Amino acid sequence: MTGDITQWLNAAREGDPQALARAFELLYAELRRLAASRLAPGGDATLSPTVLVHETYLRLFSGGALPLESRQHFFAAAAQAMRWIIVDHARHRLAERHGGGLVRVELNESLVDDLAPQQVLELDQALERLARASPDKARLVELRFFAGLEFPELVALLGRSERSLKRDWASARAALHAMME
Repeated sequence: MTGDITQWLNAAREGDPQALARAFELLYAELRRLAASRLAPGGDATLSPTVLVHETYLRLFSGGALPLESRQHFFAAAAQAMRWIIVDHARHRLAERHGGGLVRVELNESLVDDLAPQQVLELDQALERLARASPDKARLVELRFFAGLEFPELVALLGRSERSLKRDWASARAALHAMME
């Protein structure tokens, strides 16, 4: 299927208007599974896995052709779009509540809905700082934490060893913890 995705993305870059939609259709179930793994069951009903995937589609493709080159590039863009949606959702929820206390956040594989909106915003700001220092580690955090990819999936997607990815994950977590304290 990876070859099919790359072929559809190549066709989209060459101007085929149906190609991006077909690539998204082929990856829809996987994106929905990832979104479901990020959102707690019974959590905020306004941000369901289906809504998150559909919002991701709109973010990725509403501006016209997106020059995606591979499955890896597609998932990197989708993870970033999911991050933006989750952060925007947290901002909206905070605006409705008019604030909230600062709470220490532990970055692990827990569900995004377990974080308070303020914590999501703090994480986003720390992730922006991490991206300036180490774009690869920031992308790893996006793919692991926001898109919910497991290490075997990341190995295939990023073309790096699981050991080096786990080392970067631990380093990124430590850096984010330090930035958020």
